[in-house]
Order: sequence, then structure tokens, then C-alpha cells
Amino acid sequence: MTEKFHAFWQSHAELFLDLIYKGVLVIAVMIASVILAKLARRSVSRAHQRLNNRLDVTLVPLLSSLAAWSIYVLALVIVLDILGFNTSSLIALLGAAGLAIGLALKDTLSHIAAGIMLLILRPFKAGDYIECGSFAGSVREVGLFNTILETADGLYVSAPNSSLWGSPIKNYTRNGKRRMDILVGIDYGDSLETGLAVLTALAQQDERVLKEPGFQVMVQSMGDSSVNLQLRAWATMEHYWPLYWELNRRVKEQIEAAGLTIPFPQRVLTMAPGHSLTKDKD
Repeated sequence: MTEKFHAFWQSHAELFLDLIYKGVLVIAVMIASVILAKLARRSVSRAHQRLNNRLDVTLVPLLSSLAAWSIYVLALVIVLDILGFNTSSLIALLGAAGLAIGLALKDTLSHIAAGIMLLILRPFKAGDYIECGSFAGSVREVGLFNTILETADGLYVSAPNSSLWGSPIKNYTRNGKRRMDILVGIDYGDSLETGLAVLTALAQQDERVLKEPGFQVMVQSMGDSSVNLQLRAWATMEHYWPLYWELNRRVKEQIEAAGLTIPFPQRVLTMAPGHSLTKDKD
């Protein structure tokens, strides 16, 4: 038995040693690829910090993923070469397979292409509040396949990149300022000049109202029960909502303090002679 094993080893020793050698190399390449991929992800994060956060936060996850997957693909090619595969013909085969897979997964690949275009053109960045179709929220992350949003009430929204890229995007944060419209109705018998003066004083007294562009006060429309006055004021995104709520509260107080009336909708019914609201009984 020993002689047979020894003879078998003598005839196959070179093959076994070659397999062990290649196996060790494959394991080493796989371990090295995992380590290098982690280092690549960390390097992207450190580069973002060294650039004093000048790199858009939304780019960091995508660049990290691309760096890691590039290392994995390179490691796969090296492993196949170690195992003796013809990598040139394999690459051609993978190209044909990739084309077939691409046609089968065209919707998924469209998400990736849309994500890349969003990151290149940058219609929004992390922290911006956007609205696109049925999606609305603050941007948290742009990935290869989807964009993560957080709604104003704290909900998690995962929006496919292609749906964002294929629809108009409304960015509420991009310009840094925003106009608010404060509408109030006064009685038809009240003084328009007094009402407009009240709105003007409200805008002038609050420092959060931007001087440029300036505010406007106007008669907006003639309603059924009131004359509608409007204040158009600009504020930075930081102050927009606090100022909007504050002005809506103060406009009611100041209008009433000036002796003006905020009417409520009412309808006047004129009855023809001989008619009444009650049904006549026989």
C-alpha cells in the first residue's frame, strides 16, 4: 500500500504542488483584493476630508463603490489567469455576455447611468430639499441605483435614479433664498392704504426679510367677501419657514390693531315678495 501511494505521489507530485501553489496564490489574491477594496473606500473618505469637504458628499458613496468594484474585477482577472484560463478570449466572452445581460437588465443599468449623470450635472447635492414627481424630501445619498431622501416628517424614501433623471427636478435649496407670499383679506369698506401700510411695516421691521431683492405689497385680487392684499418677501432658506409662520401670525394681529376687519365668507339672500323659507302647508 505504501509503495502504491509512493508511486502515485511520484507520478503526480508536480501536479499537486502546482495546484497547491495556485490555490495559495488565489487565496492570497482574494484576501488582498478585500483588503485593498476596504483601503480604497477609506482613501476616498480621507480624500474628501483632506479637501475640506469640497467634494460633494453625494459623490463619496459612488466613488467608494466604483473603487472597490474595480479592485474586485481586477482580482477576478488575475485569479482566472492564475488558474490557466485564456483571459483574452474570456474578456471577449464576458463582453458578449455583458451585452446580453445589459439588454436583459436595461432598466437596472438605466438607474446606474442616471445616477452618474445626476452626479456629473449635479442638479442637487446632499442636504438639498427637492421635489420630483411624487418624490419630495431632503437628499441624503445618491447611489448607483437609487437616491435616498428623507421627507419633512422623517420618512425614508428610496427613489430610482432613472425616475429622478427623467422628470423635472424642483430644488428648493439651490438658490439660497426663497420668496414667501403672505395673503390677507380686508373688508370692502376698509382703507386700502392702511392695509398696505400695515404689510409694509411688517416687512420693514423684521431683519430676516432680505433687502435685495426687495419686498412688495399689492392688492392681489377682489374676492367675494374681501379685498385681498399680498406681501411678497424674500428670506434665506435658514429663515424662510420661521419667518413665514411669524409673519402670518403677526399680520392678523396688526391688521386688527389698525382697526381693519378680516371678513369671513358670507352670502346675501334676497327673497322675492310673497316667498318664504318655510314650505307652505295646505
